[in-house]
Amino acid sequence: MSPAEEVRVHHVDEHMRIGEVSARTGLSLRTIRYYEEVGLVAPSARSQGGFRLYTEPDIARLQLVRRMKPLGFQLDEMRELLDLLHPAPRGGDGTATLDEAELRRLREFTERAERRCAELAATLDTAEDFAAMLRESLARHLERARRP
Repeated sequence: MSPAEEVRVHHVDEHMRIGEVSARTGLSLRTIRYYEEVGLVAPSARSQGGFRLYTEPDIARLQLVRRMKPLGFQLDEMRELLDLLHPAPRGGDGTATLDEAELRRLREFTERAERRCAELAATLDTAEDFAAMLRESLARHLERARRP
């Protein structure tokens, strides 16, 4: 294989089609396409046949969106959060830092996520208590049914 062919093969191997991305993220094809449509993620490339091609950073971005969803963030908030989590480099040194307003906004999102996690934990506790009560009731009824 020539060096040019090796580079081409390596380049293609770095990209994944939407089906593989779906399998890796647990998101449906429809959801991934929708997130592209609303500007949350974009495929890094397209094949000659027009297929969407994604890279590891694209998958990481989709996984972040997936983690935001149960916390109740809206699409515009997700876009803003993604920008805050991965800011564009500023200045000549190529570093990415947040200004005061962005830090304040990130702090607000953090506090909101923590509140929602506490709410979800309380809901889970209630559900687990109920499931335990059902198990106990079932065990009692099975025990009674076994008695002569």
